[in-house]
Amino acid sequence: MRSLRIWIPLLCIVVALAAGAGFQLQQSDDGGRQRPIAVGTTDAVGGLDPAGSYDTGSWALYSNLFQSLLTLPPGSAAPVPDAAESCRFLDPSLTTYACTLREGLTFANGHPLTAQDVRHSFKRMLGIATDLGPASLFSGLHRVSAHGRTVTFGLRHQDATFPMKLATGAGAIVDRSRYPSNRLRPGAAVDGSGPYTLAAYTPDLRALLKPNPRYQGAVGVPRGPIEVRYFQDSEHLATAWRRGDVEVAHRQLPSNLTASYDPGKETGRMTEAAGAEIRTLVFDLRPGSPMARREVRQAIAVLVDRGPITTHVHHSTVEPLYSLIPQGLAGHTTSFFDRYHRDDDTRSRARAMLRDAGVRTPVAFTYGHREGAAFAAEAAELRRQLEATGMFRVRTVSAEWQKFQKGYAGGAYDAYGLSWVPDFPDPDNFTTPLVGRANALHNTYANPRIDQLISLTQRHDDRRKTAGTFREIQHVIAVDVPVLPLWQRKDYVLAGPGVAGSEHLSDGTGVWRLWRLSPM
Repeated sequence: MRSLRIWIPLLCIVVALAAGAGFQLQQSDDGGRQRPIAVGTTDAVGGLDPAGSYDTGSWALYSNLFQSLLTLPPGSAAPVPDAAESCRFLDPSLTTYACTLREGLTFANGHPLTAQDVRHSFKRMLGIATDLGPASLFSGLHRVSAHGRTVTFGLRHQDATFPMKLATGAGAIVDRSRYPSNRLRPGAAVDGSGPYTLAAYTPDLRALLKPNPRYQGAVGVPRGPIEVRYFQDSEHLATAWRRGDVEVAHRQLPSNLTASYDPGKETGRMTEAAGAEIRTLVFDLRPGSPMARREVRQAIAVLVDRGPITTHVHHSTVEPLYSLIPQGLAGHTTSFFDRYHRDDDTRSRARAMLRDAGVRTPVAFTYGHREGAAFAAEAAELRRQLEATGMFRVRTVSAEWQKFQKGYAGGAYDAYGLSWVPDFPDPDNFTTPLVGRANALHNTYANPRIDQLISLTQRHDDRRKTAGTFREIQHVIAVDVPVLPLWQRKDYVLAGPGVAGSEHLSDGTGVWRLWRLSPM
C-alpha cells in the first residue's frame, strides 16, 4: 500500500451547543426499539446502480449500501481493507494491483460474495460506460482477473492513486446474479454487502436504511436504522431542521443559516470541517458553441468577480478559488488570479481579447444550473456581472438534478455551474476526472499535454513529488480555460442533541459515514 504524505487531514471543529427539548429520538411501541435517525440533505440521487451514476448523492448511498475492496477512514488519505483482507501492488512499476478477499463474505441477500463478483462489477461498469457513470475514473484499467479469493487488476500505465479509486463508489461490488453485465439494473432494489440494506426508497423523498447483520468489513455493523430525507433545495432543508423534522442536516444548508448560527440560541451542535468541495463554471467546447473560442472563455475569466459571489450570494461561507486544485492539496496555485487578476483595466483587457480575435459582441450564450435558490442567486450574479460590461448576453436555464445532468452531458448549455466533491483526498481527483481526456464534465475538452502531465503525476506513490507537475497542469488549464474555478466550501453538519457521531459523518470526500451516527 502506498503512502500519501501531502494530504493535510481535514480538521473538524465541533461547536457544542446547549441541549434543549427538541430533536429527541422517539421510541416505538414494540419493545422500545429506536426509530430511525432522520438525516436531511439536498444531494439528489442520480441512480441506485453504481455503474450508472457519478454524483455526490448517489455515492453517499453507495458508501453505505455497497462494499468496495478498500475504504477511506475519516480524515485519512490511506485506504484500508474493507471487503478485502489485503491489497498491494505486485510490481515496482505500479501497473499490477491485487486484492485478496475476506473469507466468508456474503451479500445482504445471503449470496456468497466472491472474486468473480468483483470482476463482474468492474467489467460491467467499464462495459456499460454510461455518460453519467464513473467509467472515466478507471480509464487506465486494462484487465481484471479473478482466481480463488484474489482479484488482480492490470493497468495500462503507472497509477499510484489506483488504491484510492478502488475505495470510491466506482469500486462498489454488486451481486453478479442480480446486476446484468450489459445494462443498468432498473428499479429501486439494491443487492450489496455494505453496513446497511435499503429497506425502502422513494426517489427524491426518502431512503430507509437498516443495519446489515451480514456485513463484514472495516466499519462494523451500525447501531440502528437511518432515514435519509431528500429536499429540493437548501431552504426546504433549513425549514425541516427548524421544525425538528430532521435530526441531522448536511449538504447543503443555506449559507445565511451557517453564517449566522448562534451557539447561545440554537439547540443542538454544528460541526465545521475544512472542506475540499469546489464550484466551477464549466464551458462547453463543442463546435457551434460560442465557448468553443478560447478567447471568449478567457474574456469571461477576466471579467468574473468572485467577491460578490462569495460574500453576497454565499455569505462568506465559501472562499474565492483561483485554482482547479483546492487549498490543502499539492499543486494548489493561484494560476487564475495570476493570469486574470482584476484591476482598473479589466474591461478594456477583456474587450481587446474579443476584438483581436474577431469575436462580435455581445456574445450570447446559455448558462445552465441545477434548481435551487442558491444556484439561481449565483447564476443571477454571474449574469449581472457579464451583461454589465455590454460584451455578453446571458440566458439562464435551470433544471432538476437528473434533467440537468443529462442536459450538460448532451451539450444543452454553453456554460454551466457544477460543484465537485472529491472522491478521495488527492489532487489527481481534481485533474483526471475534470480535465483529462473523456472527463466527467462532458465538455469535450482534451489536451494531450494535460494527459501527459497527469500520467507523470500518477507514477509517484510519494505524492510530495507531484506538486510541481500539478502546478504545471494548473498553468495550462489557466490558459485553455475549459473550466473557471469560482470558490471552495467548508463542510457543515447540524445535529440535534439526541444524536452522537455527527462530527464523523463527512470529511469533505464522497464517503458518507451514516454508520457513525447513533442515539445518545
